[in-house]
Amino acid sequence: MKVLDLQCAHSHVFEGWFGSEADFQDQLSRGLVQCPLCSNAVVTKRLSAPRLNFGKSSAGKGQDIVDVSAKGESAASTDVATVPSAEQAMAAAWMAMTRKILANTQDVGDKFAEEARKIHYGETDERSIRGKATPNETQELIEEGIAVMPFYLPDALKGPLQ
Repeated sequence: MKVLDLQCAHSHVFEGWFGSEADFQDQLSRGLVQCPLCSNAVVTKRLSAPRLNFGKSSAGKGQDIVDVSAKGESAASTDVATVPSAEQAMAAAWMAMTRKILANTQDVGDKFAEEARKIHYGETDERSIRGKATPNETQELIEEGIAVMPFYLPDALKGPLQ
């Protein structure tokens, strides 16, 4: 399995897992590799240091790994943790929030405004929903006192999350 550090044209950094370099190139050429944050399919590989796993973990302890630096030096360590950049931390928090929203809401598609009104006025059971609404529909809902929150959800995330 190849784990690649990738970046879209909007500078969002994310990870991709592929069976081989050929698999990555094939999926990239067919437009199947997209940024999970913005669905941009203009993706490039970033430089990354390889991590080689040479052993099994033992009874709750970390794995012994070898980290090969750009200088060609290697050092064995246990429980290596990398500190994510602020951008990576924000992207991870956004992804966690998105997953929570997807897991805890029902997709009503283009009927969002209609369903939100039915719930607000007691015409249907109360539940958490998500869907599409125009800016005008959103403004009308807010003016009616219906609490809504616009949230951009890229098409790439509407399918199963890996």
